[in-house]
Amino acid sequence: MRLLHTMIRVGNLERSIDFYVNVLGMKLLRQHDYPEGRFTLAFVGYGDESEHTVLELTFNWGVERYELGNAFGHLAVEVDDVYAAVEELRSRGARIVREAGPMQHGRTVIAFVEDPDGYRIELIGRCLENP
Repeated sequence: MRLLHTMIRVGNLERSIDFYVNVLGMKLLRQHDYPEGRFTLAFVGYGDESEHTVLELTFNWGVERYELGNAFGHLAVEVDDVYAAVEELRSRGARIVREAGPMQHGRTVIAFVEDPDGYRIELIGRCLENP
């Protein structure tokens, strides 16, 4: 078994694809409209779905906003240098919601950015310790 993808609902598909591709550096892997169901699926990721877990962006036609609720936490992306990644993402227009620095009870360096729908993405430096 392996984890295939995580799905999040987005209010503006083009804006979300732009964020994940042009800000976070993912690739648009595939996209398909389902007119009978009135939704579109777009899959983005850092590599081919046959070898990598990807992110499914679900756009339900006519729905522009979702309540995120309090059960979902965040997505996580590993980066070589969190400080440099934050500055690069900031220059691409990302909203930084937690600056780079060590996590509260450890040494792992983290930061958080927010996508256009308010989903948080944790940037994690290559781990110095196992949680």
